[in-house]
Order: sequence, then structure tokens, then C-alpha cells
Amino acid sequence: MTSIKPRRPHDQGAAAYYAILITATFLMASSFIAGKILLADGVPAFLLVGWRFVLAALAAAAVLRSRTDHFFAALFPSRFGFSDWATVAAIGILQTALAMGLLFWAMETISPPSAAILLFTNPLWVALIGHAALDEKLSRLKVMGLALGIAGVGFALGGAFSLNADAIGGELLALLAALSWTASTIVNRRARLPIDTWALTFWQMLAGALALLCVAYARGEHWPAHLSVAAWGWFFWLAIPGSTVSFGLWFLALKRGGATRSSSYLFLAPLFTVMLSTIVLQTSITAAQALGGALVGLSLWLVNRTPRKEAKELSAARG
Repeated sequence: MTSIKPRRPHDQGAAAYYAILITATFLMASSFIAGKILLADGVPAFLLVGWRFVLAALAAAAVLRSRTDHFFAALFPSRFGFSDWATVAAIGILQTALAMGLLFWAMETISPPSAAILLFTNPLWVALIGHAALDEKLSRLKVMGLALGIAGVGFALGGAFSLNADAIGGELLALLAALSWTASTIVNRRARLPIDTWALTFWQMLAGALALLCVAYARGEHWPAHLSVAAWGWFFWLAIPGSTVSFGLWFLALKRGGATRSSSYLFLAPLFTVMLSTIVLQTSITAAQALGGALVGLSLWLVNRTPRKEAKELSAARG
């Protein structure tokens, strides 16, 4: 009779890490759908993202309050100096104000799938920059995996690009959003800030939101006088699950798995965007999209596979 081995703590930790990544990427994907619906209802891009993250920041503070009896100590770490607060502000400007602001500005003229494929090219930039800036090893397998992942997302989105005069400006904005998110990931990973994940989520969202609201009102943007109940529902989904939860889980994934490894799983978000577009916007899934899913799966396996030589070295080092 074969006995069943109990799950090791390492396996449990790996399962939790993957659950965090899948949940975060699914919620990120849902924000593309919610955002496009609200933009179509006449909510201006910068104003939408600004108020989205004000509400999301308050929700993050509520989560932090529920997790600790020392709320203010967690929110204002005693070890924090001026450079630490400047780093938090930089993360907020890069990830919330620039990445999300530019992304939603782009979606005024391009589709959610097009925006998703451009935004989530950032794992490639993270891997390339992280190789030098973060001292994270980039093997040939990882390079091959990242290249296959980008190709797979292209197939999965079924030729979503429409490089024409009307759309190219939006596509360039979405690419800039990807580069902003890349910079945020690198800054966050290098800094290793001594702060609770939810406190960091609160501060970076609030910093980015305030910057966006200043820009929005300076541009003369105004919230629509009338929004339907359904539209308000999409707004709250965008703010809480699509922002607070997804960003909090993303920062947690970065801490657990590293920038290169975690960012490789962002390839799942465009696939989830396709799935959600099929359900909510009633688009169809093509054979090219199915092939793209297979390529993405292969890319994830390659990016996270430890080369045999490296595995032997790790095993020897551990004794």
C-alpha cells in the first residue's frame, strides 16, 4: 500500500505564491473591462483613475487596520527616513499616476486587448533591466521563455493591434505605461522598504491618485452628472478588487518571488482579459488565441525552470 506523503511547508508556500499571482493577474485583467466601460460612459481618463485610487487607497488602509493592532506604527514606520518616503512617492508616481494614467488615456482610443498586450510587455523589460539592476540571473531559458510569452500573448489577442493613424497614439501611450510600471517594479525591488505591504499599497496609491487629480482638474476634466447604477458598480469593482486587492497581492508576489519571476506571470493578465472580454463584451475566441494560450503556458514553464547545472550547484550548496 502506497502512503501519501504530507505536503511540505515549501510546497505550501509555493502553492500560496502561485495563488497570489493568479488572483492578482485576474483582477488586473478585470480592470481593463471595467475601465473601458466607464470611459465609454463618458468618465474622463485621469479623473477616473485618480478617484479610483483614492478609494482604493482608503480600502488598503482598512485592510491594514484589520491586520494589526499597531495601525499608525505600520503606516508611519519609525525606521523610515526622507529617502524612504521619497522612494514610496516615486513608486506611486510611476505605478499609479504614470502607468495607470497613461493606460486609461490610451484606452480612450484603443481596445482593452490592445492595451493589455502593450502594458504586459513589461516582464521582458523587467527581466532585461533586472539582470543588471537587481542582479537577478537571466538564463537562456528565461530569455527564450520571455520571447515565447510575448509571441503567445500576440497570438492570444488575435491580432488586436490596428496600427493606424487613429490608434497609434494610444498604442504609444500604453507602451509608455508599460515602461513606467517596469521602472516602478525595479525601484520597489531595489529599495526593499521596511514597510508592511498594505501600508506601501496605501501610500503609493494615494501619492499617485493625488498627482492624477491635480492633472485632471488642471485639464478641466469633470465627472459626468449622471451615471447608471451599473456604471457605479463597475467603478467600485475597479477601485477595490481591481486596484486595492490586485496591487496589494502584486507587491506581496514581488517580495516572495522576485521581480523577474513574478513579472513573467503578468503574461496571464492579457489572457484573462480575452476571457473576460468574451464573457462581458461578448467577443469570440479564435484558434490563434488558443495557440497563444499554449505558448504562454510553455513560456511560464521555461521562465521558472531551473537549469540543470544551476540546480546541481544549489543542491551542493545546501549540502
